[in-house]
Amino acid sequence: MKEILLPNGEKVIISPPTISDAKELLEYINLISGESEFLTVGAGDFSMTLEEQERFIENSTKQENNLLLVAKVDGKIIGNLKFSASKRPRIAHQGEFGITVAKAYWSFGLASALLSYLIEWAYKTGIIKKINLKVRSDNQRAIHLYKKFGFKEEGLITRDYLIKNKFYDSIAMGLTID
Repeated sequence: MKEILLPNGEKVIISPPTISDAKELLEYINLISGESEFLTVGAGDFSMTLEEQERFIENSTKQENNLLLVAKVDGKIIGNLKFSASKRPRIAHQGEFGITVAKAYWSFGLASALLSYLIEWAYKTGIIKKINLKVRSDNQRAIHLYKKFGFKEEGLITRDYLIKNKFYDSIAMGLTID
């Protein structure tokens, strides 16, 4: 668990979710999916059931090289991060993450706090040696954030997103954990 104070004075608690967070996490994902065109999920695209979300939360704690986080203000979810790595020994040392923040909390440093938590956790695991991500090539704010934390551009993935009949490229980025 990590606590941070936002510039507006609100206290945020960042921690792994519990099963009891499943319903609110679903509601949060449905909210943020309509707030940004940069996400891999759009408004109305997310279709996980409550039972599936509960199992997902439960399973996320069973694999020591995976991490699921929620950020809460006054018990309400305002951000999340999911890092997924494989169980297969040859690739268990690396994984990919996604991060979201509710629009009302953009530019408050919450994404930085979530990313900082991930990187600190990765060092502590002794397992994770590489953190990967994909970011739309036109998402300059996110690219700037990742570079600030030391992520390097590793390649361009053309036509990675298709939104409203328009293709968007993404940039593969990575951070070595040593």
